[in-house]
Amino acid sequence: MVTKKQIKLIKSLAFKKNRIKHQLFVVEGHKIVAELLDSNYEIVSLFATIDWISKNSVNNVIQVTNSDLSRISNQKSPNEVLALVKIKKNQILHLDGITLVLDNINDPGNLGTIVRACDWFGVKQIICSRDTVDIYNPKVVQSAMGSLLRINVSYTDLSDYLRNVSKPIYGAYMHGDNILDMEFPKDLCLIMGNEAHGISTEISQYIDYQSSIRNIGNSAESLNVAMATSIFLYEISN
Repeated sequence: MVTKKQIKLIKSLAFKKNRIKHQLFVVEGHKIVAELLDSNYEIVSLFATIDWISKNSVNNVIQVTNSDLSRISNQKSPNEVLALVKIKKNQILHLDGITLVLDNINDPGNLGTIVRACDWFGVKQIICSRDTVDIYNPKVVQSAMGSLLRINVSYTDLSDYLRNVSKPIYGAYMHGDNILDMEFPKDLCLIMGNEAHGISTEISQYIDYQSSIRNIGNSAESLNVAMATSIFLYEISN
């Protein structure tokens, strides 16, 4: 049974200030929780219906009714199981390959989709500006699915980070060199900018190469940043 105190805590984690305060976030749904159980994240509490419990051999599960699950869930249609998880304090790693840098990405759905794209294309690290949406925002967690559990996501002052980067730095622009005409090294940083304003002037000074996706149709004004990131990662990875 879920207590009033637990309900209050779980519902409060919809807000960033409370996630920071308690160092906790919420994971919902049997698919993501299945991947969570195989990850190195620490599960503090696990709430599940009898149907989920009967199908999974997991210890220390708090059994709840579908009604209870609806009370603690952020989803319109709760899915059998909800986990309360300890936030990991990721550190910036010096990894080979593509490092994705995000300059003020605001939309949770975009960030979640970008995390999934990174997982698909083998990108192991994302560096975010401090004003980028929180990776543990419930909407980010749900849209990223289990990919969130496999990507090292860190937040920092991008200027401090980029001025010490030895890899070539590429930036995504509306008007830059066509990515189809460019040869990319195996090790690089790729910067994607804000949905409305692109890469900030402060960050642009660190970019070595300005790259763009050719607008073949010449009608749409721009691409969604998550879609653009996926195209960049595909071209760079090939």
